[in-house]
Amino acid sequence: QVQLVESGGGLVQAGGSLRLSCAASGSFFSINAMGWYRQAPGKQRELVARITSGGDTNYADSAKGRFTISRDNAKNTVFLQMNSLKPEDTAVYYCNFILVVRTIAWSSNEYWGQGTQVTVSS
Repeated sequence: QVQLVESGGGLVQAGGSLRLSCAASGSFFSINAMGWYRQAPGKQRELVARITSGGDTNYADSAKGRFTISRDNAKNTVFLQMNSLKPEDTAVYYCNFILVVRTIAWSSNEYWGQGTQVTVSS
C-alpha cells in the first residue's frame, strides 16, 4: 500500500506565500516523477508543476516565476513553494507521484494525495 500525505494549505492574502509538502510512504521501489496539480471549483484539474527523478522540472505558465517545485529524495517528499499568490490561485492542490512498484510484476503506477485547500483572498 502506498499513501501520500499532504500538508501546508491554508488561507493567505494576495501577495503572500505558502509552502505545500507531500510525503509518500509504503511499499514502492522508486519514484519516477512527482508533481502538483490543482482544481478550482467548476474547472478541470490542471498541472501546476512537475519534477522527474532526474531533476527536470516543468511548470504551468501561470506558475512560472512564482512557484518552485523541489524534492527531498531521502524523505520521499515533494514541495511546492508558492510566492506572490493571486486570488486565481485558489484551488484544491493535489500531489501526484509516479511510483515503480512490484506486485505480481514490476509496474509504474500513479498515486494521488488527498488534496489540500489553498485560498487566496484579495
